[in-house]
Amino acid sequence: MLILALGLILFFFPHSLRELGFREKVISSLPSQNAYLGLYSMVGLIAVGLIIWGKSSAPFTMVWQPIFQLRFISHVLMIPAFVLVIAGNTPTSYMKKQLRNPMVLGLTFWGIAHLWSNGDLASILLFGSFAVWGFFKFITLGLTQGCVTKKPSIFWDIVSIVIGLILYWVVGVYHGELFGVGLSLV
Repeated sequence: MLILALGLILFFFPHSLRELGFREKVISSLPSQNAYLGLYSMVGLIAVGLIIWGKSSAPFTMVWQPIFQLRFISHVLMIPAFVLVIAGNTPTSYMKKQLRNPMVLGLTFWGIAHLWSNGDLASILLFGSFAVWGFFKFITLGLTQGCVTKKPSIFWDIVSIVIGLILYWVVGVYHGELFGVGLSLV
């Protein structure tokens, strides 16, 4: 569990530098913006590796038992999670214009969906921390970032929805092979 916690701290700290007021200080202390981006990426990748290792090796300690008959709620929440994550990585769409940061909102939905269906301590730590961080980041970025000034295109909304639904289906079908927990989408 310590490895998982260390991975989460290493992931969330650099991703929260702006909100903590340290981002500009860190950037100015490095030789260039590219050095910052390289360090940021390297720490993020190490953190993701530690999160995967920590979650897979954490002891299974049941905290609460999810209600089996209500598992469909997780499936429903994952649809906007995928669509929003894709919308956050496309050029300006109406979703991006209205939400400003659809990707972190999608991560929030992802965390909540997985909290709903996983009651063990490691899952609560992993998905709960992402849900809280994603919500916090969505609010703070919404307050500090200006509105999108580029003209949005419905094309990118359609792309986000189509690719999001395809990814939802693919991950749903291959969830067992990818993450060790099989799902039934029916």
